[in-house]
Amino acid sequence: MDVPRKDAAKKKWIRRISILAVVTAAIAAATVSLAKLEKAAPVVEAGSVWPGEVTRGPMMRQERGLGTLVAEEVLWIPASTDGRVEKIVIRPGALVGPNTVILTLSNPELQLTSLDAEYQVKASEARLLDLKVQLESQTLTQLAELAQIESAYTQAKLRLDRDEAMFKEQLIVELTVKLSRDTAYQLDKRLNLERERLRIKRESVDAQLAVQRADIDKLKALLTLKRSQLDQLTVRAGANGVLQDLPVQVGQKVPAGTILAKVAQPEHLKAELKVAETRIKEVRIGQIAQIDTRNGIIPGRVSRIEPAAKEGTVLVEVRLEGKLPEGARPDLSVDGVIEIEKLDNVIHVARPAFGQPDSTVRMFKFDRDGKTARRVEVKFGRTSVNTIEVKEGLQPGDKIILSDMSQWDAHDRVVIK
Repeated sequence: MDVPRKDAAKKKWIRRISILAVVTAAIAAATVSLAKLEKAAPVVEAGSVWPGEVTRGPMMRQERGLGTLVAEEVLWIPASTDGRVEKIVIRPGALVGPNTVILTLSNPELQLTSLDAEYQVKASEARLLDLKVQLESQTLTQLAELAQIESAYTQAKLRLDRDEAMFKEQLIVELTVKLSRDTAYQLDKRLNLERERLRIKRESVDAQLAVQRADIDKLKALLTLKRSQLDQLTVRAGANGVLQDLPVQVGQKVPAGTILAKVAQPEHLKAELKVAETRIKEVRIGQIAQIDTRNGIIPGRVSRIEPAAKEGTVLVEVRLEGKLPEGARPDLSVDGVIEIEKLDNVIHVARPAFGQPDSTVRMFKFDRDGKTARRVEVKFGRTSVNTIEVKEGLQPGDKIILSDMSQWDAHDRVVIK
């Protein structure tokens, strides 16, 4: 017969508690170990990322602007008078010279006024001839009167001399001498007055003829203007170049001052670039620029900066200093790069899609195995078109991912395959 031991139950409970404690400790240890394990990193295709390497050395800061080539000298041809487009002789793109006819206008009213001005000139010239004849006739009449008075005065003077001689011989009385002297005196005064009248008459003749001649000159000037306007109905280029624009159509009525054509000189071009107004503060007149025409690069310098911004950009003119490549022509789209400054011995990298000046970002840096990339905090400095300065977070030789990785913001590590 079995005899129950008094401590058997106690030992059984102790053994159970020990096992439970061991299991609990094992679970806790497993939990801590699992907590320390890294989360599974997502896999990113290598072809979808844009890698870059951090380097140290010189860095050229640049600003980019899109724009077009424009002619330095552009001749805008306006309509000198109202008219209607009768015929277009040449089209845009044609080479032109000073006398090349571009188009012709018509204006019947101008033709009538020109003809009327011509007849007015002829009528005024006829009036001048008639006035000249009348004034010459009046002058001759006055000369005849003057000649008669001169003759009478001469006779009176002779009679006076005779009477004075006879009076000395006491052959006539003194009264006769006095009468002769008075007659001579009166005729002398009339003679002086007639001579003054003749002088004034001649001055009057000159003044009247001058007035008539001035009227003729005015009418001739009007006639010249009308003829010039008639001639300008045949619109000519006025300079050597290329017809760049012709914004009118046959039959169109154009008022005076309307731009009829635009002539440019293709051998003298400049570039007009549009630079973002947030970046224009570092652009200066005289800075070196490179203009890419897609068929060659032309060196140049910034020559002018517009004082005001339009639609978020500022217009920058670049004077071209190199030979124009084939195909360079006005209105050609170009890509310009302006050199701001050269930095020596700085850490820099190709500019990522999210790289902004003086900003701090988190981006992926490759591990040494080149298969995984971890997120690091990077502080950027000054920027250029294609590069950006690295102030903190990266060292020369580090390889990073430059493309947009915003879809992996929830992960600090990715696997590149």
